[in-house]
This record gives sequence, structure tokens and C-alpha cells, in this order.
Amino acid sequence: MRRDALELDRFYKTPQGRLTRRMVERRLKAIWPELRGLDVLGLGFATPYLGRMREAGRRAIAFMPSAQGAIATTGASNVAMGDETHLPFPDALFDRVLIIHMLEEADSLPAILRETWRVLAPEGRVVLVTAARSGVWAWMDSTPFGHGRPFSRSQLDKLLADSMFEPTAWSRALYAPPWRWASHPKLAGAWERTGEHLWSGLGGLILVEAVKRTAALRPRAKTAPARVSVLEGQARPALSPPAVQSDPSDR
Repeated sequence: MRRDALELDRFYKTPQGRLTRRMVERRLKAIWPELRGLDVLGLGFATPYLGRMREAGRRAIAFMPSAQGAIATTGASNVAMGDETHLPFPDALFDRVLIIHMLEEADSLPAILRETWRVLAPEGRVVLVTAARSGVWAWMDSTPFGHGRPFSRSQLDKLLADSMFEPTAWSRALYAPPWRWASHPKLAGAWERTGEHLWSGLGGLILVEAVKRTAALRPRAKTAPARVSVLEGQARPALSPPAVQSDPSDR
């Protein structure tokens, strides 16, 4: 059963929710530093992250599953609600899709990824944000990431490959434990920096960016430029090799 939209909205007003937003946003800014003129779709409960994208891009729309519900906004609404396996958008409409608070409690992962592929423009990019199976946040049901199924990197890699997406960047977030005392900005920042260098496979969330492939047959060898791992303070977009090696702890 999906978390209610009101419950998710309340979570983002807590110290843990504010921590989640800060740490995920810093990764998203590194993965998608330039959104000018682009159309963005947020699937699941993506509204906490669409503000910057709406300002930087041409359009940013949030689509929430009907089983979750939606948070109404005043004025012109950029929020839609319905069946996540039958999105009410034409083919190839969006340049970027962010999926968060969606896959862990989904009934049909392939159907969601197929719809995501359909509404993405050729060579469009999607970022999946999911609870990590090896992270502490997946063990605590006091946050939304403790409900539903967590994922490993190898599981996400297979899911994307089966849906004609090619991963181009991997990252982790939420190394601080999901407790109130660890959510102070300075303390959480120290946890994040230390975790990235000392135990990179133990972040509470996995972020993966993937590109839509439109060829009839998916080549065995990667033909697109690979992205390096997303790092804090990176001076330019991660658009060149080498590719990031698989994390053994996720296999």
C-alpha cells in the first residue's frame, strides 16, 4: 500500500525530510546542472524537488499515483493524478523525468518504466531515486524509505536495461542515520562527506541517471559517453569517462 501524499508532505517538513531534500538536491544539481528550455516530469512524490527545475526549465509537472493521492496547490496547478502505468501525456513530451517515492511501493515496475520511456524524448534522461537495500534508512519505518522494497544497484541496472534505458551516472545520498539528532545541517554534512569517502556503498538512497535508447536492438557495448560518479563541488557536468565500477556490496 502506498504512503499517503499527506504523510509524505508531513515527512518533508520534519528534520529528516529537510535533510533528505538537501542531500538529494545536491546530487540532482550535479547530474542536471542545466535545464534551460527543457520539460521536466516528476513521478511519485517529486514536488519538493521541482521548484528549482520549474524556475530553470521551460515546464515542470508533478504526476502522483491515484493510490497515493495528490497535494493541491493554489493558482495554476502543475500537479496531475492518475494511473502511473497509463500516463496522460503524449509520446516524447519530456526531456527529463525524476522518479522518487514511486518504485518502492509500485505493483508493476516494468509498466512504469515503459511509460517513462514512452513520454521521454529520444535521448531523454531519467533519474531514479530509491531506498538502498544496504542503507540504514531502509530498515526504519519511521520514514517513507522504510516501506516497500529497497533496491540494490544490480537490481536497478537490470530493471533499466530491460526497459531500454542505459545507466550513465550513479550516486548515493543520506549517509547520516535517520534520527533527529543526526539531521542538524552541519552534522549531516559531515556524515555525508565522510560517508562518500569511507563507506560509499552504505548511503540510504541510490540515485541513478539513465538515457533513453531508441535503437531496435540494444548494443552489447556502450556507445554513449559514460559519466563519472557525481561528486560535491564538481566544476563541470560529468560527461566524460571513465565509467564508475560496480559496488560489490550491492551485488
